Amino acid sequence: MTICIENSQHPLIIDSGAHCSIVARKYLHNHFPNWEKQHLPTKEKNFKGELGNMKFIGTIIKEIIIPHRKGNIRLNPEHVVLEGSHS
Repeated sequence: MTICIENSQHPLIIDSGAHCSIVARKYLHNHFPNWEKQHLPTKEKNFKGELGNMKFIGTIIKEIIIPHRKGNIRLNPEHVVLEGSHS
C-alpha cells in the first residue's frame, strides 16, 4: 500500500497483529531530515522482535493520508521510532 506523508508517497506495510505503528530512525533521517523537531517526550520502552532487540528512540506524530477513490482517509497516528541492526 502507498500512503502520502508531507506531500510525498511512501510504502506502508500493515501488520494487523501489531499493537503500535513503528518506523525506523534511519527511514526518518532519509525521508524527513527534520523529524527530531517533532519528537515527543516519552518514557523508555523495551521492544524485542524476531530480529533481536531494538532500541527505543521515542515517538512522533505524523499525519498520513491513505488515498481512496471515494475520498482520502486522514490519520494522525503516534509512531514509535526504533533503531536496530535491521532498521
